[in-house]
Amino acid sequence: MPDQIITPEGYQKLKQELEHRTTVKRREIAERIQSAKDLGDLSENAEYSDAKDEHAFNEGRIVELSQLIKNLTVVSAGTGNGKVSMGSKVTTTSNNVEKIFFIVSFNEADPMNGKISNESPLGMALLGKKVGDDITVITPKGEVKYYITQID
Repeated sequence: MPDQIITPEGYQKLKQELEHRTTVKRREIAERIQSAKDLGDLSENAEYSDAKDEHAFNEGRIVELSQLIKNLTVVSAGTGNGKVSMGSKVTTTSNNVEKIFFIVSFNEADPMNGKISNESPLGMALLGKKVGDDITVITPKGEVKYYITQID
């Protein structure tokens, strides 16, 4: 699996989630399992079954996060060359409406808050462009044109 890129902010969020799952969440689940065991007959104990399912999910997510973190390349915003890159804040206009986008990795994407994946059609169209460039992106609603007015 080739390395994936991520912003420093996204990397920190993943590390915090891993830390939370390996310390706090693991302990909470272990306590739930013990409490459910104390209730007696495990064969008909829904609380025990739910806690065991949550344990399995949590352990799976820990493995997933550990693998992901090992294969990430953290990149800082902008390379100083005036072009859109991973981590850039891009100000655009489209139909006389200003829109601001942050170019982030797929697992940080949050389109409702302007965070778009570098792998999305818009993200890919913006990468490598500079102030003054026009781009056209095919969306479910048709073609949308954007004009880049600022890159931070």
